[in-house]
Parts: sequence; structure tokens; C-alpha cells
Amino acid sequence: MSTSITLCRAHQIGKSLTGPEGQLIILNQLDLTIGAGEAVAILGASGSGKSTLLGLLAGLDQPTSGELWLFDQRLNDLDEDARAALRARRVGFVFQNFQLLPTLTALENVLLPLELSTPHRRDLRQQAEQALAAVGLHERMGHYPRQLSGGEQQRVALARAFAPQPQILFADEPTGNLDAATGQRIIELLLERRAATKAALVLVTHDPALAARCDRRLVMEHGQLHPQAD
Repeated sequence: MSTSITLCRAHQIGKSLTGPEGQLIILNQLDLTIGAGEAVAILGASGSGKSTLLGLLAGLDQPTSGELWLFDQRLNDLDEDARAALRARRVGFVFQNFQLLPTLTALENVLLPLELSTPHRRDLRQQAEQALAAVGLHERMGHYPRQLSGGEQQRVALARAFAPQPQILFADEPTGNLDAATGQRIIELLLERRAATKAALVLVTHDPALAARCDRRLVMEHGQLHPQAD
């Protein structure tokens, strides 16, 4: 459940692109607040701007207009390096296409972001191993992504996201490339790890079963968010 602590806030956010046919408005004066420990599902048609919003909230992109805050820092005032430093060990990501490095083992994929954010800690390998064990991959740590099934690759991605025990996790269609049965297992793991770490969750999904497990469900329409009708 959410608390009075605000982790992420968007105020009157706009995002537009200029194309051959003129200006394309993706987000239009959008407002959103995410509280600590809260799980929020964002639904909507393909191309409605859900993933664009997720990238903005995480500081991966800058809005055309409006203001964004993450951990009480105004993202509009920060350059790319400063935004990356703000995210380090406090923000986790899970993507539809896993985003694993093919030349690294499962353990190395989980370990790499930990080493980049806190290079001098001696317990990072143990931390990465524990994260993989928590998603049932203790015996697959030395395998490369090509040697893992889609569900196993997504479990590695979950371990990587949760290993630093982030305060907020952004997930973009985490079950989109998986069959129904595997997707259900990933849903359970995602929510289990989120409960264990008490991280807030901002989730883009087309999966009504996954959305139903969240505290709030919002629908993206015409560049704005609206509560999902019961």
C-alpha cells in the first residue's frame, strides 16, 4: 500500500514529436503521483504513450513541457549523468525484451549494475547470487542468455532489477514476450519480490490479471491518465 511519502511526481507533463505531418502530441498535460510502496498499473492501447511516460518518470528522457520529480529532485534541472546517478541503486527496471547482455552469464548480468553503482563493496557477488536464488535460478548462474528459456531470462532480469533493493521499480510489459503459463509465474515472482523489498511498482501492461493485482489501475487515453472503470 502507498504511504504519505512521494517518490515520483509528474505535473502537467507534455511530450510531443515533430514528424512529416507536423507535431504529434504523445502526452498532454498529464499529472501522476507515485507513493512509497504503491503498485500502479498503466493500461491503454498500443502507441498511446505508456512506455514514453515510463521513460520520463524514470528520467530516461526529458518532457517537452511540465515538471518531473524523482526522490525530491526536479529532473528538469538535471543532465543525463546526474539523472543516472540519481537512479543508481534506487531505481529498478524490467523490460519486455529482457535487455540481458548476451556475452555475460546470468550472474554477471545481475552483478554488473551493482558493480557500476557501488564498485568498492566486497559483498556484491553474494548479493547477486542471493537475488538469482530468490527467483529460482541458483543452478543457472553460469549460463548465458542463449542457454536460458524466455521465462528464465525474464527471471534473470527480475533478479537484476531487485538485487539493489530499489525504492521504485519500473516494468514495461514484463510478460509481453512470454506464453500464458510462464507469464503467470513471472507475475507471481514480480509481486513476491516487490513485497519482499517493499518497492513501489509502476507497471505498463496489457495483462488484466497483472493489473488487477495492483493498488491502482490507470488507463492512458489521448495523452492523459484516467482511473480504470470498474
